[in-house]
Order: sequence, then C-alpha cells, then structure tokens
Amino acid sequence: MPKLVGSESKGPQLPLSWANKLNFMINHFRDWIFKNVHGGSLVYNICWEDPRCDRELMQIEPDSEIVMITSAGCNALDYLLDAPKAIHCIDLNSRQNALLEFKKSLFKHSSYDELYDYFGDGKHAQAEEVYRQQLRSHLPAYAQEFWDQKMSYFEGKGPKKSFYYRGSSGTLAWLFVRYMQMRPSLHSKVLKLLKAETLEEQEQYFDQVERKLFNKAVRWTISRHFSLALAGVPRAQRRLITEEYPGGVSSFVVDAVRHVFTELDIKENYFWQVYVNGHYTKDCCPSYLREENYLSLRERADNIHTHTTSFSQFLKDNPGQYSHYVLLDHQDWLAAHDVPALEEEWQCILANSRPGTKILMRSAAMRIDFFPDFVKERVSWVSSEEELKESHFQDRVGTYGSVYLGTVK
Repeated sequence: MPKLVGSESKGPQLPLSWANKLNFMINHFRDWIFKNVHGGSLVYNICWEDPRCDRELMQIEPDSEIVMITSAGCNALDYLLDAPKAIHCIDLNSRQNALLEFKKSLFKHSSYDELYDYFGDGKHAQAEEVYRQQLRSHLPAYAQEFWDQKMSYFEGKGPKKSFYYRGSSGTLAWLFVRYMQMRPSLHSKVLKLLKAETLEEQEQYFDQVERKLFNKAVRWTISRHFSLALAGVPRAQRRLITEEYPGGVSSFVVDAVRHVFTELDIKENYFWQVYVNGHYTKDCCPSYLREENYLSLRERADNIHTHTTSFSQFLKDNPGQYSHYVLLDHQDWLAAHDVPALEEEWQCILANSRPGTKILMRSAAMRIDFFPDFVKERVSWVSSEEELKESHFQDRVGTYGSVYLGTVK
C-alpha cells in the first residue's frame, strides 16, 4: 500500500504521491499568482526600506558607485543626497524604472511644487496636462508607454483618490484603509494614534485598537498568499516566516506593527503614515520631497541610471569596481527557487567589487543561511543579531526579519 499522508489523524487520507502532486499544483498556482501580480503591474509605489538606516550603514562618499534594486526609486534619490558619483538602479519590472524616471523628470524639467503635488499629495489637478506638456518628451520610450496609460493614477478620481493606493501594494493598503473606514470608531482612534505626541500615548492608543485592527478575519487575510503577493512577498518569504516565527505570518505582522507603533516615533514615520492617510505632509515625507533638497537633487539627477535587467546581467554588461550593492531582500527568492542564479549573482558581484565594497541586504528570515561558501570566504558580515541590532530596531519600516552588511575583503 502507498504511504498515507497524516496517517496518525482521522478523516480522509491521500496517497503520498497524490498529496505531492496536489501540493505541487497549489504551489505552482501560488507562484502563478505572484508572477502575474508582479509581471503585469507597478508593484511598489514607495520603497519599503528605511534609507536613514541605509545611509548610516553604507557611508556613501563622493567617489561611490552604487548598484541597487530600483523598487520605487525613493531611496536612490535619498542616497543621491550624499552626492555619490553614480547610482545604477536595476529592476526586472520596467514599471518600477518608469516610476523612477518620472520622478527624475520632475526634478530636471519641472518645479518643486509640481513634484510635491504628484508625490507628496499623491494627486495633481492637472496631472495629464503637465505630463504631456513638460515631462513626456524627456522620458525613455518604455516609460512614455507606461505613463501614457497610467497618468490617471494621479488624477484623484474614483475610489482610489491617491497614487499611494495604486499599484499592487497600494491596492492592499487601500483595502485595509477601507476596512478601517467602515468602522468609524476604529478609524478615528488610528488617526489619533498617528498624531500621538509621546510613546506612552502611542502605546495607549495601540492597545485600544489592536484587537479590532487585527481580529481573526484580518489575521487570516494577511496570511493568505494573494494578500502577500499584493505586498510583494513571494512564497519563499512566506515559508521562511511560517517556519521561523512563532504564530506564523499573522503574528509576525502584528508584532512588527506593534513595535513600529509603540516603540518608534510614529509622527515622523512616513512609511506607515502615507498608507493610512493617502499622502505625505511636508513635515513627514521622504527626503527627496523636502523643499530644501530639491535644487541639489535637480543638479545630481543625471547621476541616477536605470536598467531593466537582472543584477547579474547588468554586471556582465557593465563591469566595474563598484563601491556599494543594495540587494534588498530578493535573494530570499533566489535561494528558494534558483540556487545557480544565486551563485552566479554572487560571482558577478565579487568580480565587480573592490576591497572595502559594502553589500547591504535584508531578509524575511531571522538569520541568513544561504551564503555560498566562496562568499563567506570573501566577505565579512555584520548583522542585526549583533552589531546592527540597534539599527534594525530603529528601522521605521520594521517588517524584515534581519539586515546584513557585508564588506569585501
């Protein structure tokens, strides 16, 4: 007889081969969902990594040449304040690069007020007109093609009245805000929480809203693959959290939110404020949206270069001795799905580094265990388990399991 799955339990049981096939089909379907969510749309409308922590760790210099993943482009602009020689932004999703190119065009060919309307308020009364008359001709063809179809993101019309409720991550934020708005008492208390003056006040308000904010239905929803796909979390990261964190994904999210909302100053936490409010304020926004930084970023905007390709292919096509790499958390996926590609990426990184090159990366895991042996030999690491513990604690995003900073020997 074939071995049965769960033979120690009661109820219907499947032959192991059937169970394996079913599990394969389910996982294939989950990957299909993630691929279609990511491959066909803008995923990230803001960067979900804290550049304040990054800049402290990386110590960017005037001769620095940075290779990083684009995401929404906010952090590349933030790094530009340290005046590096060049920043190369890499993304397989051309829509992410189109977003950064649009931001660059606002610096180079428009004004601070226009920039703030689009990306501070998240809407612009003359979005289409300004785009057509001032910006479009300065964009690469792929960015023109995208924004020709998506300028409605900024029109402030329809149920999603802000750019920050567009794209897949924005859709997830909008759904959660709608959930709160349907419960006026809960929504009112959350807004008070965001305006709290002290950590003690924050903790009091959070204690009042936590159960309603994360009831059983919400906990179930945020653990689902579709919800995580909208947030840009692949199955590999979901599995890491499920396997490592007591209580799984929902407990990880609730604990992360509790930390951010009770142990860090929420008034200046623009990451979470923008998703609840749908807009930034001039006192609570990324550095690239502060008026005092506009002219310097305008002068340096051409130092940012976008490339729609993989990390490895970029380094093959553009060899050099780069000073910094910012990998975000994408190697979680490579480690689970494509180890040869992971090893190739590391070979390319090390072949295009110099002694002292810094490598910054994050992970859903509490500890990264997928570094190839040749990487361990060539790179010295510090992590949030020890030396970077305080930096990780102060990270205003608060939803990563760990952060690692490597230095090439």
